[in-house]
Amino acid sequence: MPIKILLVDDNENNLLSMEVALEKSEYVFFRATSGRDALRILLNEEDFSLILLDVKMPIMDGYETAELIYQRDKLKQIPIIFITAHDYEEAAMFKGYRAGAVDFIRKPFNAEILRSKVAVFAELYRKNRLLRRQEEKLQAINADLLRLNRELEQRVLDRTLALENLNQELQALNLSKDKFLSVMSHDLRNPLTALLASSGKLSEDPESLSPGQVKQLSQIIHRTSNKLLNQLNEVIDWAKKQSRKTSFNPQKVRLADGAEESLEVLKPNAQQKKINVKNHIPKDMEVMADPLMLRSIVQNLVTNAIKYTPEGGLVQLSATIDEHMVCISIIDSGVGMSEETKARLFKNTDQKSLSGTNNEQGSGLGLLLVSDFVNQHGGRINVESTPGAGTTICFTIPGVLLESE
Repeated sequence: MPIKILLVDDNENNLLSMEVALEKSEYVFFRATSGRDALRILLNEEDFSLILLDVKMPIMDGYETAELIYQRDKLKQIPIIFITAHDYEEAAMFKGYRAGAVDFIRKPFNAEILRSKVAVFAELYRKNRLLRRQEEKLQAINADLLRLNRELEQRVLDRTLALENLNQELQALNLSKDKFLSVMSHDLRNPLTALLASSGKLSEDPESLSPGQVKQLSQIIHRTSNKLLNQLNEVIDWAKKQSRKTSFNPQKVRLADGAEESLEVLKPNAQQKKINVKNHIPKDMEVMADPLMLRSIVQNLVTNAIKYTPEGGLVQLSATIDEHMVCISIIDSGVGMSEETKARLFKNTDQKSLSGTNNEQGSGLGLLLVSDFVNQHGGRINVESTPGAGTTICFTIPGVLLESE
């Protein structure tokens, strides 16, 4: 890129002399015969590397011209060398430096000195221009790095959010699996145990049984088998809804009938221990509940009540209305539990820690599931128990009046 130099002198001969002395292919000269001409050129042209400015000019001298030039921000970086024939005294030089001059050359000028000084400023201009270009490149690189860093941060954030969402989905699937296994275990295993016991008794020594006993056992097997098949179909449908996140499906349920369905499946278990199970829930009481969840809650709690009630004991179901919530109570005459066991009852623990002296052990998922299902209905669970004096567990779910209002 050529070096642009502005020559300012009211004498054309002086302008020509400077061009001849400085003639180089890399220099491009612009001539001005007055301060106004110089300002006009500077308004239209940019990137001058140097201004050689005569001091003594009519109308506007070199000092005034320099001051006007430096009033424009984009022109302040152009160095000015004053050319003077008379004002070479100290006061005049101070005035020139104050106006913005970087150097003085005295007329008549020495061509070698002029070329040497101009060459210095031309080289400074080249280096400054190179530095500016490097700075621009560095700024561009820095901008690219900032952009890449922002993009990287965004990608990391997106990936982190995606992993968090995936982790939540996996946790939900794992919880859904645990719920499914718990429902299968507690809703189907206990009736199946009773079914196997009845069929085993029927097949062991059928000749010793009276026709009435055979009929009774056959009816138990048939009735329990149908109940198990229906419950299995319901559990499969429920598991499918779990995967679509639509498993909670509350509807109007006649509470006594729903509880009776659960008790019917558990009667063989109770009969084995000669435990009397009573359903005192009012026939006309209705609740808004998910039928499968309600049955699972009742079967889990009644199963535990039968398990921890000694032979010949009593398990009762009752229900009361408190404002818009129905409190369903399972009352047993079993072994009871300590305060420590009550505190852990619906937390992640195993059944052995809940049973006191009982040696039976389970996963604990059943009671966790009970708590989860009750919470989904917006209800609560309360436990009252004394070691050796039985247990009462009450859970609440919305009554039908809550929905109609």
